[in-house]
Amino acid sequence: MNKPITAEPIRFLLDGRRVEVDGLAPTTTVLEYLREYAGRCGTKEGCAEGDCGACTVVVGELDDASGSDGTRVRYRAINSCIRFLPTLDGRELVTVESLADGEQLHPVQQTMVDKHASQCGFCTPGFVMSLFAMYQEQNLHRRTAKPSRDDVLEALAGNLCRCTGYRPIIDAGCAMDDYATPARWSRSDAQSPDRVAALRALRRDDALALPGFFAPRSIAELAEAFERAPTSLLLAGGTDVGLWVTKHLRELPSIIYLGEVAELQRIEKDADGALRIGAAVSLTDAWSAIVAAHSALTELAQRFASPPVRNSGTLVGNIANGSPIGDAMPALIALGATVELRRGAATRVLPLEALYLDYMKKDLAAGEFVVAVTIPAAQPGRVIASYKLSKRIDQDISAVCAAFAIGLDGTAIRSARIAFGGMAAIPARAKRAEAALQGQRADAKTIERACAALAEDFKPLTDMRASADYRLRGAQNLLRRFFLEQLSSKAVLRTHAAEVSA
Repeated sequence: MNKPITAEPIRFLLDGRRVEVDGLAPTTTVLEYLREYAGRCGTKEGCAEGDCGACTVVVGELDDASGSDGTRVRYRAINSCIRFLPTLDGRELVTVESLADGEQLHPVQQTMVDKHASQCGFCTPGFVMSLFAMYQEQNLHRRTAKPSRDDVLEALAGNLCRCTGYRPIIDAGCAMDDYATPARWSRSDAQSPDRVAALRALRRDDALALPGFFAPRSIAELAEAFERAPTSLLLAGGTDVGLWVTKHLRELPSIIYLGEVAELQRIEKDADGALRIGAAVSLTDAWSAIVAAHSALTELAQRFASPPVRNSGTLVGNIANGSPIGDAMPALIALGATVELRRGAATRVLPLEALYLDYMKKDLAAGEFVVAVTIPAAQPGRVIASYKLSKRIDQDISAVCAAFAIGLDGTAIRSARIAFGGMAAIPARAKRAEAALQGQRADAKTIERACAALAEDFKPLTDMRASADYRLRGAQNLLRRFFLEQLSSKAVLRTHAAEVSA
């Protein structure tokens, strides 16, 4: 394939040293660079789509968003197989070869050896790097307690192993704090003034401009560039776009990268408590803020992809992609989220559900892009929940994703917003089911009328994930589950099962 060639170097830290790379196509993945150009073959290619975790590396960058004023480094695991190399500009790359301090293994490596947590060894570097990211996160927050089994399971949700059965790997993760940290990756070294200074020195005043890749530094610069070249591809985390290159073998148009626009990296709360999340905010940070405001969405956040995917991907990227099976949209639609759009200097605001017109078609003019999503604060008397049906608990695409936001006045339903993914060509509200609930008593008969109305709201398709019948029955049962779980404690539906069976 004839790919455009870069003209100026991409700059990042590797093993604490400044590295400059040029002469590579902007769609070169980090994995491809490591194995084919840097001679670092510890990082493996398994799936080339961000599912198996064999390619996991860790990226460090100055933490400007959490009040540290860029004086500390945040380390996060990512999938190198779907991350484009220019997006590392100004950051630090850590690979499995980076961890040992001379002959002394890093605690994560040593505990993997001692717990017999490696067999064929192919997946081992990815597991090591995911655990290393958790280790550094503990150091960053100065946590003294050992990671729990649940902590380790969450950190490893994006790593697959076909040999050991996971038990020894989990044991290794739980025991890594029993080992002394080598000087190379001690807390003082990882957060040293020298490292912070080296990262600061990599920062650019002007946009990184390569043939086929442009990384604007301001939202005005981004809007101008996209209006001038509306056929360009906007790139945020690349967790979807990366597959277009690695799996679909597509030639991409010129890329405009959002990850250097400071205005798009902000999470803000207004006077009413609504969250405004910018287009370059990672899924990790976005879900953390959403869960803090709406704790009922904790499980959905945990089951949304894997930590490496959440660390690279963005919430607004998920929204702008507009997949009918994107798990973020049903919950945000049910909450009444809006999106801010911009074209040139002009902006407008839409309800999120109005953004989607048809399968992968959105209400976006040429050169217009999503700047941010705004999510209303919790409301007194409103009960929310979201549920996901999939074949696996972790890192699986939904067959059905449902979200409910029901306002109550005693035992009467004051308001109802219900949204589904996987039931239509777009994420959509169940308006007939909402109407069947609105103003009614929250009892078994009302629920069953709303369940019947779902059959009028949606005519789902049969595909590899689920049949149409399964999807409809699943959606109806999720509505029943919501009322049983969320309202039975309010003594509204204690006789639901008896009434339905009668």
